[in-house]
Amino acid sequence: MTYEIPVTQARAELADLINRVVYGDERVVVTRHGKPLVALVSAADLEKLEALREPADEQVISSVSRIGGSTSVAGEQRRFGIAAHHQDPGAPRG
Repeated sequence: MTYEIPVTQARAELADLINRVVYGDERVVVTRHGKPLVALVSAADLEKLEALREPADEQVISSVSRIGGSTSVAGEQRRFGIAAHHQDPGAPRG
């Protein structure tokens, strides 16, 4: 269950909020002007969230490293049939 509380009230009730998170299996969203600011989650929940995130990060890194810099701009232009080249309008023409 998620519980929302304004930041001013959260300051006054921090110890109680920590107990709700740790022992009540709740998640607390602290708001400012009605907008979510931070969330209090148990250390166990944080561990689960980080475990879910790490494989996705590694997958992106391996995908990028497979793509790498193995192709040149000219090679990509030929591959996609691009004949035009970008030229800075302020650059001198030669």
